[in-house]
Amino acid sequence: MKVLLVEDNERVSRFVVKGLREAGHTIDHVENGRDGLFYAASESYDAIIMDRMLPGQIDGLGIIETLRQQGNRTPILVLSALSSVDERIKGLRAGGDDYLTKPFAFGELLARLDALIRRTQVEADTTQLAVGDLNMDLRSRKVTRGARSVVLQPREFQLLEYLMRHVGQVVTRTMLLENVWDYHFDPQTNIVDVHISNLRQKIEIQGEKPLVKTVRGAGYMMTAE
Repeated sequence: MKVLLVEDNERVSRFVVKGLREAGHTIDHVENGRDGLFYAASESYDAIIMDRMLPGQIDGLGIIETLRQQGNRTPILVLSALSSVDERIKGLRAGGDDYLTKPFAFGELLARLDALIRRTQVEADTTQLAVGDLNMDLRSRKVTRGARSVVLQPREFQLLEYLMRHVGQVVTRTMLLENVWDYHFDPQTNIVDVHISNLRQKIEIQGEKPLVKTVRGAGYMMTAE
């Protein structure tokens, strides 16, 4: 595993670098936002450990936002002494994949890195999604149910993909608004319900088993059972 550590605290960085190298990993370490952005954008890493507060004109969240805007999807673990719920939300919404507060145990940091990399590898390897006889090809963006083709609009495709990736789990309207529409506020409309209704009409025609269930008071669940 090749990791980039962007951390200005000498004691923390020495602790993390030593532990990762002892665990057999390769690590690059920089101490400020400018160098962090340069290394992250120009090198290939399996994961990035990003300090939330850094010296200079760009902090950790600024680096993350810039990388995500550039299309860089490297898993990022945010380190921060700021432990409030609001600060964790800011870190995740900026594009961080996980958030670990200081002080921390090295074993937990390593476990979180391993989990991030496993998740990323699974997502990268997945080109086909299936729930019952409903199939989605992520490369060709084709959807079929049994022998018939299902034609979806781009937003319907995104909605179905999210539901299929979370098969067997309840997904709330808020989760759908954030992950499918990129809304981080309540639009005060029934946009989710309308799109779910339209999607059902396309993937559940007469005689076919319903796949998308309404979970009253919670949201929706896709299941083949």
